[in-house]
Amino acid sequence: MTAKAPAFDVGDYVVYPKHGVGRVIELQSQEIAGMQLELYVLRFEKERMTLRVPMNKIESIGMRKLSSDKTLREAMDVLKSKPKVKRTMWSRRAQEYEAKINSGDLVSIAEVTRDLFRADDQPEQSYSERQIFEAASSRLARELAAMEKTDEPSALAKILEILNEYAPKYYEQTA
Repeated sequence: MTAKAPAFDVGDYVVYPKHGVGRVIELQSQEIAGMQLELYVLRFEKERMTLRVPMNKIESIGMRKLSSDKTLREAMDVLKSKPKVKRTMWSRRAQEYEAKINSGDLVSIAEVTRDLFRADDQPEQSYSERQIFEAASSRLARELAAMEKTDEPSALAKILEILNEYAPKYYEQTA
């Protein structure tokens, strides 16, 4: 195995698809099962979790840097667009939403957030819809916060502000 320069440096924010935004806190070299492995040590503050990721696995896992400004703009535009209401069974939709969230793709996460958003005057969501909405909006907010160097509650407020501004006009058309 040739040693190549690490793709991420200590202090970088990264997106780990299954867990969201974490920060590289250390680069380690460890012997595991007789093999020498180069590892990224990631810290996920929200989950209070530390994860060690082999450097040679980052591509297969889908670990990436924070999204580009262009991707962020695209995700914010998705929040402003018309929600897609699918008529399939909830269990099937829930699986699709979970897959989109775990893909780590910011635009897909924005789609889930938009599709499951309910304004205060809208019908109540089921518990599982609310859980998936909160998971998606939190994941989106964490990446937005890291990109804009703010905190998650501020980023979430910005997302909800966009949704509250644009969603009602789509509900008015269907009423």
